Amino acid sequence: MANVTYYVALPILAGEDGELIAGEPVEALNVWQATSRAAGLAVHHAGAVAFSRTGDPTTGEFEPAVILASHGTLPADIIDMMGGQS
Repeated sequence: MANVTYYVALPILAGEDGELIAGEPVEALNVWQATSRAAGLAVHHAGAVAFSRTGDPTTGEFEPAVILASHGTLPADIIDMMGGQS
């Protein structure tokens, strides 16, 4: 199967102890939609990040995540949280 690119907006939530954790990812159709959704999510959460991942879903092999936009407060290990490589 050919490689596909997924676009995602990921809210960053502040846990009860103040720790930053990833919320439920929101899939988007394109770069614009992912960045727009991330901006909207950041209004209601500690922060948000829009990213893309390209790879082959049949084999599960994906390239590292590419951050498209970020808003608000993000944890230092955001790339690891998204399944990418730092």
